[in-house]
Amino acid sequence: RCEATQKTGAIKMNQQELVEKIKLELGGKIIEINAPAERRIFLTVAAENLVDTMKILRDLFGFYHLSTISGVDTLSSFEILYHLANNVSCLTVKVSINRQNPEIPTICDVIPGAILYEREIQDLLGIVVKNIPDPRVLVLPDDWVKGNYPLRKDWNYQAPEEKIPGEKK
Repeated sequence: RCEATQKTGAIKMNQQELVEKIKLELGGKIIEINAPAERRIFLTVAAENLVDTMKILRDLFGFYHLSTISGVDTLSSFEILYHLANNVSCLTVKVSINRQNPEIPTICDVIPGAILYEREIQDLLGIVVKNIPDPRVLVLPDDWVKGNYPLRKDWNYQAPEEKIPGEKK
């Protein structure tokens, strides 16, 4: 009754059973898990357990759909949030990383579509995604100043000098 089907990845369990099964499978990888509302589960793991956790969530629980990855600057650390879904629940996996050395492993080997979101958090928060298949800048202009991350709380915006094509000097 609590097994993912091999063909569809559909989960045949209710949310509480899902939470208990996740606890059983992930064991010591879990820092915190809670289900504050119907169809909402929040799971916190350490960065070094992220890839294994994502594989388990995909393979055993049918969390194939990654809707987005978001990042939060708390000023003392960064929180990276992976928003997943299956047919039972939406699950957010949270990883907190050090602000002085902001690195996280890529999950592209587990969920290939994660690459766009990983490139965004690199561009906008300055988080290094280790082993990302394509680390090129995605959302910032080509002439963007390196080391300038617009979603960091300590970012100091300075308007660029306005350039009007054909303007006389």
